[in-house]
Amino acid sequence: MTLRLAALLCALVLGLFGGATSVLAAELRIGMTQFPSTLNPLIDSMLAKSYVLAMTRRPLTTFDQNWELVCMLCTELPTIENGLAKPEDLPDGKRGIAVTYRIHPQATWGDGVAVTSADVVFTWEVGRHPKTGVSDYEFFKRILSIDVLDDKTFTFHVDRITFDYNAMGLDLLPAHVERPIFETDPAAYRNRTAFDTDPANPGLAFGPYKIVEVVSGAHIVLAANETWWGAAPAFERITVRIIENTAALEANLLSGAIDMIAGELGVTIDQALAFEKRQGGRFDVTYKPGLIYEHLDLNLDNPVLADKRVRKALVHALDREMLSERLFAGRQPVAHSSVSPLDWIYDPDVPTYPYDPDKAKALLDEAGWSVIEKGIRHNAAGERLTLELMTTAGNRTRELVEQVLQSQWRQVGIDARIRNEPARVFFGETVAKRKFTGAAMFAWLSSPESVPRTTLRSDQIPTEANAWSGQNYTGFKNAEMDALIDAIEVELDRAKRKDLWSRLQRLYVEELPVIPLYWRAEPYILPKWLSGLRPTGHQGTTTLWVEEWRDAR
Repeated sequence: MTLRLAALLCALVLGLFGGATSVLAAELRIGMTQFPSTLNPLIDSMLAKSYVLAMTRRPLTTFDQNWELVCMLCTELPTIENGLAKPEDLPDGKRGIAVTYRIHPQATWGDGVAVTSADVVFTWEVGRHPKTGVSDYEFFKRILSIDVLDDKTFTFHVDRITFDYNAMGLDLLPAHVERPIFETDPAAYRNRTAFDTDPANPGLAFGPYKIVEVVSGAHIVLAANETWWGAAPAFERITVRIIENTAALEANLLSGAIDMIAGELGVTIDQALAFEKRQGGRFDVTYKPGLIYEHLDLNLDNPVLADKRVRKALVHALDREMLSERLFAGRQPVAHSSVSPLDWIYDPDVPTYPYDPDKAKALLDEAGWSVIEKGIRHNAAGERLTLELMTTAGNRTRELVEQVLQSQWRQVGIDARIRNEPARVFFGETVAKRKFTGAAMFAWLSSPESVPRTTLRSDQIPTEANAWSGQNYTGFKNAEMDALIDAIEVELDRAKRKDLWSRLQRLYVEELPVIPLYWRAEPYILPKWLSGLRPTGHQGTTTLWVEEWRDAR
């Protein structure tokens, strides 16, 4: 009797204390700085959304950690060589291509409904509807039709043969959940989608995790998805906590409130370097350089910024080499164009804009901003040379960079006024609807050899008429750039395509629709017991392989 009682007491103690350890081991708490403006995969382009959704779903294809194109939702990558991609003649006499994919046979939404070709067709219908305002309307418009071969097999008929014809990063919508919402009012769909009104609906997920709780601006909780067909994830729950202030993010890590900081949206490089010196024995700190382009989008509808001489003066007035060295210890090199030196298409001979304040002053004089009163330039009409500068509030590095830009522009007579906003407002409204009047600082995260159609082509400028579709937030319009983008996409010869890329980079730096700042390196601060997380260096977030993460304790 005494032995039985002792055994029961032992079991109770294990349940209270050993069980607590088990629960903690079964949960991973991630900290990041931004809350998604929406959780619908087709609406708005925001890294915070991509990071979370990558745990709940998989695109058809993606680039892996070695920058190779691979299938995720599909079972075999279509190629012309294996016969799954076939060039075809179109009715208008042009050449298109038919590309056939097969969805993983076990892919199932979290509510038990199979992921099928019907979801592909529905996603295409939403994406090509002119009133839904998806981020990449052009992508869907190019798909002329879809042949449904069976529940899991379908063929895209695309209106041209591009060099990346099989790179279909399509992110599916669940037809059985979203179709009734969409068909009620396509124009209102973006504001009524179940991804935002009912985000814990299991029918929205088919990845290793599903969302079970969302508190706007605070946190998102994910739980293991029973219908996931791949390797079982190691954590029963993952909580993504949103802490917009990067100093507070570090404090939460040290206090144990979170286990890790997302490299994609975490602390700044200078914080990480300092943190590693102080706490490197407790955490693993990894730096991953990649295709992350920090820059200033300029609103070219502003008459001041419409003058190319002013845009060039803005760059010449900045000592970006000093900024890179002092703030980032040289780990985030100066960007001279929108193409990274890590990408094979990079042209090292593209002209650059060195720090030259005298040149900046001469350009401003030439542009008519030659009257100086109390250190600030004015034009002949007495207008003050003032520029609004915006970015995501709470991001310490961006706020430091803003102060450097403001100070250096002031030295040549430009008055920069800082006005920052929370990330969900900045990206969801101000940038997406081109409400910024001057310069908007943020980053583009791309894949290898990513054609800048949505960001630079003139038909990709968001307007109310096109339901704010497209990502050409600067309002850049250039016929040669349009022609180069079109030519690059359909040039299958790598050498010839490299020449076109060189011309595009030269035109980009000549026209200067944005101000290039630097190439970011992502600092990952991870607990020493976490294994399997591999940074990619491109827009495929680490969470696309979250099922490989393991608790190594």
